[in-house]
Amino acid sequence: MMTTLQEVQAAAGATFMTVADQTVPQQFGQDDDARQAIAAGVALCDRSHWGRVRVGGGDRLRFLHNQTTNAMEPLQPGQSCDTVFVTSTARTIDLVSAYVLEDHVCLVTSPGYGSKLMQWMDRFIFFADKVELADLTETTTCFSIMGPESDRLLQQVGLAIAAPQTHTTTDINGRTVRVAAGSGLATPGYTLICDRDQGANLWQQLTGAGAIPFGQDLWESLRIQQGRPMPGQELTEDYNPLEAGLWHTISFFKGCYIGQETIARLDTYKGVKQQLWGIRLSDWVEPGTALMVDDAKVGLLTSITPAESGAIGLAYLRTKAGGPGLTVQVGTAQGEILEVPFLTRERSPLG
Repeated sequence: MMTTLQEVQAAAGATFMTVADQTVPQQFGQDDDARQAIAAGVALCDRSHWGRVRVGGGDRLRFLHNQTTNAMEPLQPGQSCDTVFVTSTARTIDLVSAYVLEDHVCLVTSPGYGSKLMQWMDRFIFFADKVELADLTETTTCFSIMGPESDRLLQQVGLAIAAPQTHTTTDINGRTVRVAAGSGLATPGYTLICDRDQGANLWQQLTGAGAIPFGQDLWESLRIQQGRPMPGQELTEDYNPLEAGLWHTISFFKGCYIGQETIARLDTYKGVKQQLWGIRLSDWVEPGTALMVDDAKVGLLTSITPAESGAIGLAYLRTKAGGPGLTVQVGTAQGEILEVPFLTRERSPLG
C-alpha cells in the first residue's frame, strides 16, 4: 500500500493542525534546528494547504491582466510574478504567485482562497471569454525549501534550478516536479509543485538529502518576522496593496484593471495614509489592539508571534505618525516600529 505524505511526516515526529479545513504539520519538534537550517543550510515546509488554481483558455493572460495588479499579458511560459486580487475600490483580497505555462497559468493562493478566488473570478468571465478555471489543490502537493543550501539540495535530488521570476520542470521517474524561484517568504528559496501521489516520495528525497522539516508554527512566526501579509489579518477590505507594502506586485504602466483608478490616484497624489510595518513588543498583546502615541490612536496591531524577548508583530501605522524607530504604546506593551524585508514602499524600476 502506498505511504501517504502525512504518514511519512508523522513518522518523522510531526504533530498536526487544521488550517483552512486542511490537515498540515504544526511542528516537528525541531524548530531551533530548522531556524539554523534556514540561516545556514536548507529547510523544508509543506504548503499543500495553500490553494492552487488552474486558469486556462486562450484569454487567460488578458483576463488575469485585467483582474489583478501586476502586468500579466507580457509574461511568457516559464515566467512568474506575484500579483494581488483587489476589489473595485482597490481593497485587498489575496496575494498570489502566478506561474505561466504553455497552456495555462497556475495560481498559488493563500490557504482557503483557491475556491474563493475561483468564485470571484467567475463573476467576471463573460460568454465570449475563453477562460476556464479548475481547482488543483486536492490533486497536487506544494512544498517550500529555503536557505543558502537550497541550490545544492535541488541538484542533489536531480531537480533543475529556476532563475528569479521563473519556473521550470524536471521529470523524475516519469513524474514531473515544477520548481519555481521564491520560497513564499523573503528568505531565498524555491516552491515545488507535483502531483499529490508523488508528494510522499519527493518529501523523503528532500529530507534524505538534508532538508530540515518544519511546520505551520514556525512558518507563521517567520512570515510575521519577515512581513508577509495574509488575508484576514493584513489583507482585508480595510487596506489597499500600497498600504500593505506590496508595491512590487503592482504595474503602474499597464492599462485599466479592477481597482486601477484608486491605486493610480493614491500613487499620484501621495495618498497612502497608513502603512504596514513590523513592530517589536515588550510583551504579548492581542491582535486588534490599538497603537497609541500619547493619547492619540496611530495604528492597529494585526499579527503577533513570540520572540526571545517579548514578541514581534505586524501593524498598520498612520504615515504621518512616523516609521522605523517610532515608540508606541500597544495595550500594556511598549512597541518599536521596525522595517521588515518582505514589504516594499516604492515603485519597482520596471513598475
